[in-house]
Amino acid sequence: MGSSRAKRLLSGGSLSLKTSNKIVRQQLYIKQKKAVGKARHEERHRRRKEEAKDPELRRRRLEKNQPASIDKKRIWDDVDDDSLGAVVDVAEVKRRRLERAEAAAAAEADAAMGTADVEKEKDDDVDSMLGSDDDEEDNEKGDEETEQMQRQRAQRQPSIAPSTTSTNLDLTPDSLAAQFKYLFSDEPPPMPKILVTTGINGTIHKEAQEIAALLPNATYIRRSAHRYAHKYSVREIAKFAKNRGYTALLVVHEDLKRPSQLSVCHLNSGDAPPGPTLTYTIRNYLPGKAIPGHGNATNHYPELLLNGFKTPLGLLAAKSMHMLFPPQPELAGRQVVTLHNQRDYIFFRRHRYVFREARPTEKNVVGADGREMEGVKGIRAGLQEIGPRMTLKLRRVDKGIGRAGSEGDDALKWEWKAKMEKKRTRFNL
Repeated sequence: MGSSRAKRLLSGGSLSLKTSNKIVRQQLYIKQKKAVGKARHEERHRRRKEEAKDPELRRRRLEKNQPASIDKKRIWDDVDDDSLGAVVDVAEVKRRRLERAEAAAAAEADAAMGTADVEKEKDDDVDSMLGSDDDEEDNEKGDEETEQMQRQRAQRQPSIAPSTTSTNLDLTPDSLAAQFKYLFSDEPPPMPKILVTTGINGTIHKEAQEIAALLPNATYIRRSAHRYAHKYSVREIAKFAKNRGYTALLVVHEDLKRPSQLSVCHLNSGDAPPGPTLTYTIRNYLPGKAIPGHGNATNHYPELLLNGFKTPLGLLAAKSMHMLFPPQPELAGRQVVTLHNQRDYIFFRRHRYVFREARPTEKNVVGADGREMEGVKGIRAGLQEIGPRMTLKLRRVDKGIGRAGSEGDDALKWEWKAKMEKKRTRFNL
C-alpha cells in the first residue's frame, strides 16, 4: 500500500488539488520529498551494484551523460570556405578536402586498374590456347590484392584535429597565409622585441608596466602628458619602433583609470610593411598583487598554451599572440601563459607549476574520453597564479597600423558587430 501511495506522490500531481488545508499540504509535500529521495537512493544503489559487476555499463552511462552546454550546441557555417570571417572548423574543412582528394585518387586508380584488366582479358582471349592453372592462381592473387586495397581505402582516416583543445597552427588555410604573408611566413620567426605604451595622456602606467612584464624582451615607454609636449601618433611611434628593431607595438588604452583596450600592431622585419593590427577590449583586469596566494614572476621565457582557436579568424588571433613570445621557452622557469578561447572570450592567465605526487584522496588524470591517461598516474601538477588576470575580446582586424594607418579598399579585414551575437550558439573564434 505504501508503494502505491509513493507512486501516486511521484506522479507529479498538484498538491493544491488534494486538500485545502495548509498543514495537510505541508505534510503531503514532506512525504512526497521523502518518497522521491528514497526512490533516487534505491536507483543509485541498484545501479552501483550492476556497474560493479559490469564496468562497461558505467562507461556507457558516463559517455551518454554529457551536459548540453552552449559550446556543444555550437553551429558552423555549412560552406567550404576557409577565408577570414567564415565560421568554419578549419580542421574539419581540411579533413573533408583530404577525403575528397583520396576518393578522387582512388577512383582514378580503379579506372586505371579496370583498363588494365580489360587489356589483360583481350590478351588472354588471344592466347587462350596457352592458358593453364597457373594463370587462374595469378588471377585469384590479383583479386585478393585488389580487395585488400579497396578495404584499405574504405577505412576512414583519423581526424587531423587534435584530441585536446590545443590549437594547431599548422592547419592555417592557404588563403589566410597569403593574406597575411608576413605574419604566416615559412621562415623562422625572429626573437620578439616589443614596445608597450599607453594612449595620449595615459595614467595607467603601473598596469601598462605589468602588461609589459608579461612579455619577454618588452620595453615600456610613457607617452608624454605635458601640455606643451608633442603628441606623437601611433604611426609615428610605430615608425620609431621599427627603426630600432622592434617587432611589435602594444598600445594600452584606459577608461576610468582602468585598462579597457589593447591594440597589437605587428611591425614585421626588413622592408615588409607593418600590419596587421588586432584590437581587443579588456575586461575584468586584476593585477597580480590582488590575486590571493599569488606568486612572483621570474625572467625565464614562459611556455605558451593556445586553446580553443578553431576558425580562420581564431587562428589569426592565435598566431598574433604566438609571435609575441619567444619560440623556445625556458622550461627551468616552470612558467606558463595560457590563452583560452571560450565563446569568443579569450581568458589570459599566467601560472607557475610544479609536479608532485598525488595524495591518497586525489584521483588520476582523466583524458577527454573519460579514461585515465597512461604514464601520468600518481602525478599531480600544483599551480600558483602569478597574474595579471584579464579577459580579452577581439573587436577589429586592420591591415596596417590601426584604423587611421590602414590604406586601400581592404583596409578593414574584420570588425565585430552587435548582430553577430544574435545567435548565442554561433561564435567567430
